[in-house]
Amino acid sequence: MGPESSHGGWGPSYEFAFDAESFSDRVLRLEIVAAAAASEDVAGGSLPDGEDPRMEEGDEGRSLNSSSAMVDEHAFMELLGFIYSGKLTSTEPTLLLDILMAADKFEVVSCMRHCCHLLTSLPLTTKSALLYLDHPCSTLMAAEVQRLIVAAKEFLCHKYKDFTKFQHELMNFPLVGIEAIFSSTNLQVLIEDEIYTFMLKWARARYPELDERRTILSSRLLPLVRFSHMSFAVLREVLTCTDDDIDHDQVNKCIAEILLHKAYPAHAHGDLSVDTATCRQFEERTYMYKPLRLVAFDGPHPQVITYWDLKREECSQFFSSERNHRPEIISHLLHHAGLDLFLVAQCYRNHVSELCTFGLSLYIRQSSRRARVTLEYEFAAKTKALRKFVSRFQVKARGSKLGCGDFFGTPWSTFIANDNLFIDGVLHLRADWTVLEQSEL
Repeated sequence: MGPESSHGGWGPSYEFAFDAESFSDRVLRLEIVAAAAASEDVAGGSLPDGEDPRMEEGDEGRSLNSSSAMVDEHAFMELLGFIYSGKLTSTEPTLLLDILMAADKFEVVSCMRHCCHLLTSLPLTTKSALLYLDHPCSTLMAAEVQRLIVAAKEFLCHKYKDFTKFQHELMNFPLVGIEAIFSSTNLQVLIEDEIYTFMLKWARARYPELDERRTILSSRLLPLVRFSHMSFAVLREVLTCTDDDIDHDQVNKCIAEILLHKAYPAHAHGDLSVDTATCRQFEERTYMYKPLRLVAFDGPHPQVITYWDLKREECSQFFSSERNHRPEIISHLLHHAGLDLFLVAQCYRNHVSELCTFGLSLYIRQSSRRARVTLEYEFAAKTKALRKFVSRFQVKARGSKLGCGDFFGTPWSTFIANDNLFIDGVLHLRADWTVLEQSEL
């Protein structure tokens, strides 16, 4: 016999159980206390140290009025209904989550499993995903609840992967949502500098108290920033700023470790003490302005040698028919010898022959262009067969755009399929340029 409606008209009735022979060997002990009354008792000090004088030994965690975790009345009645019927009357995500918390508190494992099954079968929304991420649960059903949390994270990361599009909406997200989205490597952003700026802006808006804001930034938010892919100019600002929001010792140590890793990658790969969070620091997101490595010299002539790695998947997007495809990849802006320069890789189409090829160009930004800038530059690519960089283009020239539209001298289809150029799926490029002459306007 299942529970019938109560005389009050709300919720199931359990009167059938008290005279039923099948329940004669059970003791049902309930302590239902109104939330307001319970809070008054705690405030008045009648429950010192969060203990109820009526609780017996062994009952910890099972009394409904425990000050450590109040249970929603509706969820509790649903839990009782499940105990006697094996069914729940609601599939509303918020209530199911309350029932899950009640079942977790009273260690009703079958109900916890049933709630997790129902929740994972429901279509996710932003609201429900954020609720799941903020759900406190014991270790009784860690695997089932973890699957729910993973699904919620994947939903948010996929829906909000375009940072530029959703950055204003993300300002209203709670901390758990920010952590889930910004821990993703698939996040699409112009440059990692924007992530650092957003974290500061979000924390200042959500945590007005300096000490709390500083703690949240240091322990929860800044570890999500990929400092290894930030521009040199912004890294320098971070190292020299005197803002009280951040723990400068912690950030400076993090940046120093990253720079050492980039300078001596072979030693870092052999370090077994490197944890997952540290490894994540070096994973590239999907950047519109892609970072590069460089070595700069001031004399006898200003010279810069840059190394730029492009994935095959990134290059494939140049030749895509999709509306949101990327027609080009642009490097970080470089500042050297009074010049602002950057590299551009793209699919070049010859308008006469209609042939598509891989093009690589060096640009001097208009704001810093001099009347006469003469550069000697060389572009090279590493090959798998020779295991070294092979020069592809070398010239001395003037202008604000220098480069080659047919870098490899082969059609696009041949280039993109060439495993001798894409070593383990990565194209390794080198650009070496020297400023021979520059004169003021």
